[in-house]
Parts: sequence; C-alpha cells; structure tokens
Amino acid sequence: MPVSTSASQGAQPSARAEHLREGTAPAGTRTHWGPDFDALRRQDPDLAGLLLAELERQSAGLQLIAAENFTSPAVLAALGSPLANKYAEGYPGARHHGGCELVDLAERLAAERATTLFGAQHANVQPHSGSSAVLAAYAALLRPGDTVLAMALPQGGHLTHGSPANFSGRWFDFVGYGVHPETGLIDYDRVRRLARKHHPKAIVCGSISYPRHPDYAAFRDIADDVGAYLIADAAHPIGLVAGGAAPNPVPYADVVCATTHKVLRGPRGGMILCGADLADRIDRAVFPFTQGGAQMHTIAAKAVALGEAATPAFAAYAHQVVANAQALAEGLAAEGLMVTTGGTDTHLITADVAPLDLDGRTARGRCAAARIVLDTCCLPHGAAPPAPATGIRLGSAAVTTQGMGEPEMSRIAKVLGAALRDDAGARTQAMELAAEFPPYPAAHPGQAVSA
Repeated sequence: MPVSTSASQGAQPSARAEHLREGTAPAGTRTHWGPDFDALRRQDPDLAGLLLAELERQSAGLQLIAAENFTSPAVLAALGSPLANKYAEGYPGARHHGGCELVDLAERLAAERATTLFGAQHANVQPHSGSSAVLAAYAALLRPGDTVLAMALPQGGHLTHGSPANFSGRWFDFVGYGVHPETGLIDYDRVRRLARKHHPKAIVCGSISYPRHPDYAAFRDIADDVGAYLIADAAHPIGLVAGGAAPNPVPYADVVCATTHKVLRGPRGGMILCGADLADRIDRAVFPFTQGGAQMHTIAAKAVALGEAATPAFAAYAHQVVANAQALAEGLAAEGLMVTTGGTDTHLITADVAPLDLDGRTARGRCAAARIVLDTCCLPHGAAPPAPATGIRLGSAAVTTQGMGEPEMSRIAKVLGAALRDDAGARTQAMELAAEFPPYPAAHPGQAVSA
C-alpha cells in the first residue's frame, strides 16, 4: 500500500518568511491568504511560521504524490470563509439548526454543479473524505456480513476495499480480484469467474495504483450477470473525468464515490454520485448514519472547484495531466525503472525500482533528500513479505497545475533518476526546476505581495 510522505528538508521558513511571521515585513504587505493571515500572524506567530514553511516546502521541490494537487486561491478563500462558523446538520431545506438559508444555497450550488458536470441524477457533497464516501455507499447498499468483490489490496486496492484494519474488512466479507501477471491489466475473465463463484452483493471497481482506465462497461455486465450493485471508487480519476480525459463511470455504476482533491483540484473531501432511485438511501447513509454536521466551508470550496472544473481551461489542464504522465513514464523507463503496464492512461504512474538494486523505501528516501516527494507502493506479483516492496507511485497533477509540460517531464525523469543513483546534484536541479514554476506565483515563499 502506498504510504504518503514528504521531504523534511527545507521545512524552515526563509528570512523573508520570518519577517512575515514576526511582523517585521514592510507595512501594507500581505501573503496570498490575504489580510486574515496577518491576524493569524499576530495571534499565533508559531503556527503562522509553520504555514509559511509549508508553503515554502511545497514550492521549493517537486510534488509528485499522485493524490495531491494545488488548489486555486479561490478554493483557499472559500475554505477560510465565515461558512466555517455555521452548524448545518441535515440537508438544504431540512436542517436541524436555524440560520442555514445561505449555506443551503451554497450546498445546492455544489450539488447542482456536480450533477451537471458528471451527468448524474443526484450528488451528495457532504462526505468528509473519499473513505467517508465509500463508507456511506456500503452503508446504503449492504448489511454487515455481505460479500463484496473488489480489487485486492496487494494488487492496488484501497484500504476501504477490504483491509482487515479498516471497517470494510471487519464488517464485510471481501473477495479480491487482481491483474494478469504478464500484462498487469485487470483480468476481467477472472473477475467474472469470481463473481459467479461468490455471488457478491456489490462489486467495487477502482484502485489507488492502477494506471489504466477501468472498463466500466465490462464491470457493469459482470454485476448484472450476478445481480450485484456496481460501486465505482473514482477517487483518483474523477478529475480527469471532469475534464473529458477519462471515461465517465456515472452511466455504468449504481454509485460513484470520489474525492474532491487530487486531479479535481478542490479541497480535501468526498462526494457521491448516484441515480434518483438511490438518492434517499445515500443521503441517509451520509447523514445521520455516518456523519454529523456538514463542513459548510469545505462544501463551498467544493462548489468553487466544481465550477472551475466545468471550464475549457480545466479540460485543457486534464488532458495535459495525462500527456505529462505519459511523457514522465517514458522518461522513467529511459532511466532504467520498470514502468508497470508499460505506461499509463491517467495521471498516475507506478514503477519498479528493483532494476536499480533499490527497494521502494530507499528510493523514496533518496528522492526526499533531493526534494522530490513521492510514494512507495506494493506491486502486483512483486516480492512477498518480508521482502521490502520495490514499487514507487507518482503522479503528474500537481506539477501540471504549476504549468509544466512534456519538456519538464523529461527533466523531472532525469532528476529523479539522478536522485535514485544518489547523485548529489539532483537536489539543486529539482529546486531550480521547481523555482521556475511556483504554485502560487503571487506569493512565492517568503515573498510579500504588494497590497
């Protein structure tokens, strides 16, 4: 399973950042967070310094974690808005608290934008995370002890796809499917055989480290064959779907679970799409069964991100994400890594570092030292424990948001290869490339922005 980490090097604020934290920056200056950051700096300079150091960390290296991205300043503004003050248990028009007239409009706007963008009949935008969305989907459709067919965790499945450490593995009987040992692609014939043998109540299609598009039509056919619900866990590809760069699971799945961060480039949170026939069951499974009050500031930020995702600019971005990932995969292969499935259809790449006589943890550590942040992962049919996993997982979403294209992907592959070979020059090269593409140009780390 991939484990997110970040480089600890360079986490201290620069001298300019220290000026902002200590309040000694020139009068009339602010950061991209606006005047509210000045209030934080005055009230809690220690935490303000940490936030500035984190902005600097994100800006001074290459962020290649496949599940991360840079939100827009508009999304950040919504997250820091007065909607954070509002308690709003329930749904628009049926809240358990007064004073919800305006937050009702915000939630309706987010839900309407989601249904329009993805062609769904119903959207619930309250889940706090992708895992919360999956939990609600299971709660709506299943009962404890029901059988579920999902991608096995060592093959790329998520914790919510049956891990014994997770609610899913404790409450339901999971059967795992996987990929063909030679191609690395989902073996749909085996999925069908397993479905006919175990008669699951639900089939889950989706993963956290499968770089190819699922065949949603094939999954739908298998689900119909055995009378199962089809749940699409589209946490990773939903942003590509929004931009027209990946197949849409909505026409095929009974329920689609997603995150609003990752490629979609919104706030950290979840979302559920479904047909009108399941709308009431899904809503009740989110509230009151699995969650309490909605986070209205986050829902507002989701509305902003969904609005951004409906633009031609976002569509161009989504296609560039895929082009960049494919160029990066080619570059990594040229550096001696074995790229699984021979490439990618999405933003996500998994690769084996064993040809370089490395394991995943060592590779991640060397990259971190060079200010390249990525994940490790298990590989299908890789070495069995206790042998260390030799996979790494990386993505192109964040660097594409920064404005990088295929030429930069070639540079990243070479820098990453140098880092894996423990070349001391890799760190300087990574920092130089990152400096050319600051994620928030108006507020480069430690830089005061004129009011």
